[in-house]
Amino acid sequence: MDERQERQLRGKAIRLSWQGHRAGDILKKVSRSRAWLSKWRKRFQHFGWAGLRSHSRRPHRPGRQYAPRVRRLVVRAYHDLQKRKVGLHGVQAVPGELRKRRVLRHIPSLSTIKRILRQAGILPRHRRTEKDIYFPHPTPTARYRIQAMDWTERYLEGGAKVYAFHTIALDTRACTQTIRPDKTTATVIAHARKVWKTQGIPAALQMDNDAAFCGGYKAPRTFGKFVRLCLYVGIEPIFIPFGEAARNGDVEQVHPLWDKAIWRRRHFRSVAHVQRSTPEFERWYMRQYQPPKLQGQTPQQAEQHVERRRLTEPQGRALPDDLPISAGRVHFIRQVSETGEVEILNETWHVHKRLAGQYVWATIWTHDHKLEIYHRRSSECPARQVKTFRYDIAEPVKPLDPVFRHQARRRKMFTML
Repeated sequence: MDERQERQLRGKAIRLSWQGHRAGDILKKVSRSRAWLSKWRKRFQHFGWAGLRSHSRRPHRPGRQYAPRVRRLVVRAYHDLQKRKVGLHGVQAVPGELRKRRVLRHIPSLSTIKRILRQAGILPRHRRTEKDIYFPHPTPTARYRIQAMDWTERYLEGGAKVYAFHTIALDTRACTQTIRPDKTTATVIAHARKVWKTQGIPAALQMDNDAAFCGGYKAPRTFGKFVRLCLYVGIEPIFIPFGEAARNGDVEQVHPLWDKAIWRRRHFRSVAHVQRSTPEFERWYMRQYQPPKLQGQTPQQAEQHVERRRLTEPQGRALPDDLPISAGRVHFIRQVSETGEVEILNETWHVHKRLAGQYVWATIWTHDHKLEIYHRRSSECPARQVKTFRYDIAEPVKPLDPVFRHQARRRKMFTML
């Protein structure tokens, strides 16, 4: 959002305050945090309307700039230490070496020495490790149920492939399996319909970027048939980052479980033979297996008090073959490239270079024709909206069928990350 839009939003919040609206009601209208509202109220009290302008983020005092001579002495001291056969020769030894040589009145700090050596190309530039980078992930609640879907493959004698599709509910760990000889979009849809008849229709479905799920990798802004189906029944698809299957680890853990419990214990002759084992695996998993996150409960016990909106037979028969794009949200978790960009539905969008290597949460609002991108620095920091783009869709977007509307309100974007 640019400066002009931000100032309009701040002015709207101030005018609502004048009208006597409570803070909670104001925040619902402007989608910002309480800290944000408090900050701009104080600015307005002290400086009036002019106080709603953004201040420069440039530091009030420039950082200390060391002369080229100091930089040369630091680099030379480091190189001399490297050549010695005895003694310490790391970066930590440079301050002591400079003191010993008495060439500088003020010895730079260790962090400054490291920065000088990085700028000289001697030390590699520091990159945040995987553990340092915050990964946004939605958390299921009683009112916002999330399922996760994935598939794995195995080989029969003779080379025929078997695909095992698994979908679990992230809150109760309930699992549904489908065995098929392929992983086409038709197979994915058949598996999903089976899930929604048993586990119920979730609020969101998390999955990877397989072509059968997302719709392919050729044309930009392609809403695949499965994405259209999800939107049609009121489900919000959530796509994890490219090439990071472990981010869907909750359902990924079911694959080795099925492998140990069924696949390795029997000799299967055909795909049909494997398919006949599905009811047995599902019964064992639901009634006897105790997932670690359920603390001693089975998925069947965890499901006992859960309200579901199942896909009924009449609803299933009424689903159109030529699915439109329905009003709803499609989410993407993406890692920002070195050039500050992310890829969403075969299209590149510029976020910001300073976010390179970090993860952002992108949401397409089909009915509002917009793409919003959010970033959260850590679990302690609030999420903030960093970009908004116009996202035109080349075909009409249909309103969500009232049959598939959730009674509960959708979660706010700021609570999803």
